[in-house]
Amino acid sequence: MDITGNTVFIPGATSGIGLALALRLHERGNTVIVGGRRTALLEQIVAEHPGIDAVQIDTADAESIQAATKQVVTEHPDLDVLVAMAGIMQPEDWTTPGFLDSAERTVTTNVLGPIRLIAALIEHLQSRPHATIVTVSSGLAFAPLAATPSYNASKAAIHLLSESIRLQLAGTSVQVMELEPPSVATDLVPGQRESAFAMPLDDFADEVMGLIEANPDAREIQVENVKFLRYGEARGDYDQVVATLNRLDPHGK
Repeated sequence: MDITGNTVFIPGATSGIGLALALRLHERGNTVIVGGRRTALLEQIVAEHPGIDAVQIDTADAESIQAATKQVVTEHPDLDVLVAMAGIMQPEDWTTPGFLDSAERTVTTNVLGPIRLIAALIEHLQSRPHATIVTVSSGLAFAPLAATPSYNASKAAIHLLSESIRLQLAGTSVQVMELEPPSVATDLVPGQRESAFAMPLDDFADEVMGLIEANPDAREIQVENVKFLRYGEARGDYDQVVATLNRLDPHGK
C-alpha cells in the first residue's frame, strides 16, 4: 500500500485509532471517507477537516453495510483501500450464562462486520489496478486477556481470515495488510485512555504510518509495543506473556 494517492474508506473512524489514521492519511494526500453510526460526529469531522468525506454506517447491520458501501463506490469510484476498523471490546464473565449477549454482539461486529464489508467491496477492489484491504486484529489475537474472551477470539479470527484471503487474492490486484494494535490510549473500554500500559494514540498512529511507508508490501503492521504479545509463542515464553498481561493490564487491547 502506497502511503499517498489512494481513496480510502475507514468504517469506524469517528474516534480513536480509526480517526487518527484517517487524519494522517488525509494529510498525506489521500482521499479519505470516514464511516460511523453517529451523524453528529461525522458532521463534526467533515466540518473540522475540509476534504474528508463521511458516510453513515453501522458495521453490525448487514443492510447498513450494503447501503453505505454502495454510496461510497458511487461517490468515489476510484476507491482502492478499505480499512475495516470498526470493533467493540466488552468484558465477559463466562462462569455464568450472562455473557452470551455480549459475545454475540462482539462476533457480529468484529468478525461478521469485516467479512460483510469485504464481501460488499471485493468485486470493486479487484477492478482497481492496485488495491488494499487493511484488516485490524490485535495483540490479543496472540495472547488472551482473561476479561474479554470473545474479543480475543474475534481478533484471532481476523488474523487467520487475513492470512487466508491473502492466499486467495495473491493472483489479483488486491493486497491484504493486517494491522495489529497493542493496548492504545483510546475509549475502546472504560479506563483504557488513562491506562499506564496503553500506548499514546498519536505515537501509535505515527509509528503505523512510518511502518507502512517503509514497507508498503508488509503483510502485518506491528509497532514495537505489540511484539511482546505477538511473538510470545515463537520466543517460547507464551505462559509468561499471558501471566504478565493479565497481572499488569486489566484493559488490554
